[in-house]
Amino acid sequence: MRPNRALEIGTGLFVLLGFAALFFLTTQLPGSGVQVGGASGYAVTARFDNVGDLKTGSPVTLAGVRIGRVTGISFDPADFKAVVTLDIEKRYDKIPDDSDASIQTAGLLGGKYVGIGPGGSETYLHAGSTIEFTQSAIVLETLVNKFFANFASRGSAGAPEAKEEKQP
Repeated sequence: MRPNRALEIGTGLFVLLGFAALFFLTTQLPGSGVQVGGASGYAVTARFDNVGDLKTGSPVTLAGVRIGRVTGISFDPADFKAVVTLDIEKRYDKIPDDSDASIQTAGLLGGKYVGIGPGGSETYLHAGSTIEFTQSAIVLETLVNKFFANFASRGSAGAPEAKEEKQP
């Protein structure tokens, strides 16, 4: 009866470990609202024509390194653009203020994130700054539609017309 008890305890610990791993992975998802660790930094905004499916909690990266996260996405009815608020960690306080922000995709079908490309200015972003140079998300469906529209227009314009042959 002793080995059976050890097996039950081992199975219980394995299940608990699985739940702990699941909880941790859930907190790391963009938009979960729960963040493990991560001190607050300074808020910067950027305006985009199209944010695609960018979500609150998505990462903000610079040179592939995560430097912050998206804390808010709203719509400005005055200029019909999406306003994205980025929370950048305090230790990254030397980002030039002429840097550019673009919405990028992690992999072919992955989630969206904001990538910052450094500028060359001697002044730096600070709390309340706005990133002026932005590039909107590339929406896969739009690209596919443009491709097929272009393919269809070439197919009808480039097709040779059938000529009637004259009989002698």
